[in-house]
Amino acid sequence: MIERSRIVGLLLAGGLARRMGGGDKPLKTIGGRPILDHVIDRLAPQCGGLVLNANGDAARFAPWGLPVEADSIDGFAGPLAGILAGLDWAARQDGFTHLVSVAADTPFIPRDLVERLAAEASAAGAELACAASGGWRHPVIGLWPLTIRETLRHALTEEGERKIDRFTARFSLVAVEWGAEPIDPFFNANDPDDLAAAEQLWTEGLAG
Repeated sequence: MIERSRIVGLLLAGGLARRMGGGDKPLKTIGGRPILDHVIDRLAPQCGGLVLNANGDAARFAPWGLPVEADSIDGFAGPLAGILAGLDWAARQDGFTHLVSVAADTPFIPRDLVERLAAEASAAGAELACAASGGWRHPVIGLWPLTIRETLRHALTEEGERKIDRFTARFSLVAVEWGAEPIDPFFNANDPDDLAAAEQLWTEGLAG
C-alpha cells in the first residue's frame, strides 16, 4: 500500500472554461466559498501535499498559498499537460512516488478518494487507477506513479497525444467505482447551469 505522505494531490485548473464563459471555474462560488476551497478541504487531508496546475498569472491563486505549476506544453494541451506539470513538480520534491489528479471544479470529491485509489491499484497490481461513478470513468481523477512522466512527455511532445483515455490504455489500469446517489461525488461545474445545480446540492446538505 502506498503511504499517504508519498502521494501529492494535483488540482487541475489549467483549462479555458469556455462553457462557463471564461475565467477560472475553481474561483466560482458554492455556499459562499470558491469551489477551490471545497476541493482543498476534501483533498488536503488525504495527501502529503498539494500543487495547483494553472496557466496565466499565478498571482490570482496567491490567497491559497499553494505552489502553482503551469503547463510546460504550449497551447493549452489539455489535462495530460497538466498531469505532466504535476508529475514534474513532484519529481523535484523529496519523497513523493505518486500523484493523485483532481479537477479543481469538482467540489464534492470523496473523502476516501486517495485511500481507495491506492488500495485498489495495489490489490490489482495495476500501474494506474482512476475514479468511476454512474457507469462512467473519470480518467482525469486518478492515481499516477511518477515513473510514467517521461513516457507521458514523449507522448505529448513527440506523438501529439491529447486523449487521456488513449494514453492510459498503454498501462494496466483499475477503475474504482463510487456510488452516484444521492450525489455524484465527481460532479463538476462546467457551465452556469452546473454551478446553479451545485449550489442547490450544497444548500440541501447532500454534499457529505
